[in-house]
Amino acid sequence: MKNVINGIKGCLIGVAAGDAMGMPSSMMSPQTIRDVFGYIDKFLPAPPNHILHNGLIAGQVTDDTQQTLILADSIIAKGKVDPEDIARRLIEWAEANNAFSSLLVGPSSLRALNAIRSGKSISDSGKIGDTNGAAMRIAPVGIYGRGELLRTVDAVEKACMPTHYTNVAIAGSAAVAMAIGVGLMEDANLDLLIEKALEAAQLGLQRGNIWYGASIIQRTQLAMQIINDSFDRTAQMEKLYDLVGTGVQMSETVPTSLAIVKIANGNPVEAVKIAANMGGDCDTIGAIVGGICGAIQGADVFPLDWIERLQEVNGYDFDNYAEKLYEIIK
Repeated sequence: MKNVINGIKGCLIGVAAGDAMGMPSSMMSPQTIRDVFGYIDKFLPAPPNHILHNGLIAGQVTDDTQQTLILADSIIAKGKVDPEDIARRLIEWAEANNAFSSLLVGPSSLRALNAIRSGKSISDSGKIGDTNGAAMRIAPVGIYGRGELLRTVDAVEKACMPTHYTNVAIAGSAAVAMAIGVGLMEDANLDLLIEKALEAAQLGLQRGNIWYGASIIQRTQLAMQIINDSFDRTAQMEKLYDLVGTGVQMSETVPTSLAIVKIANGNPVEAVKIAANMGGDCDTIGAIVGGICGAIQGADVFPLDWIERLQEVNGYDFDNYAEKLYEIIK
């Protein structure tokens, strides 16, 4: 019988590991990554004068993991997904980290949180948020969803409301959340996981404010075709980068992330290494693929020194989070 607590712990460790692994290479091109690092296969500090992460040390996470655990804290405290509580916690975190006067927060979240602070309702604040910030932090909502389609998409819609209340963002976040929920199930396999993720995306497209953007579903299908056409990982990565994209748009991040999960055969250690070397939004893609694959394979697949480093540098207790989230869904 699958140990669900271990899967939840693996999911959260995967988010942090992918985030920290991709932190130093985030927003670089693949060629720049090769020139600066060679090939990233361990935690490294951000290089001097990094555009976003200057001064971060090896194993240190970014806002991807920090916001993921904000959602976890909210779900644990409320026993449900509460958009008002999520908004309050995100604003408190942003104020404490000087995020409103820095590049720490992504464009959709920054705009929406500023609007809420100015008195705008959370039902209106996120109506043009279409970037990947909602998907990067959605892992606890996927855990809460338990792999159940309607429960997951309903919860994702609520979680997206404060900052990313568009059909594009809800669809992409629902795909990631559903993949995590299915990954925690006893009979999880990659083909089923991707099929269910796309079902959730389709349902998510019917929620929130209608916004423009490329089809997450069709781009995921293109991404899967790319990896099915070649067994050469370098060629797969290059084509994903060139044709699907690794930028901050939801329609790039989510299809590429699902493809990396397939390339890595669900192995989170391999998946986060691929993400760190892909180019583009490496930390967010790393957090997403690490969370999905960590849910599938559990915490024990991660090297012990990785877990120790993440906990030591960032002060997280993954066991405590896993046990408390399990209490909500069992």
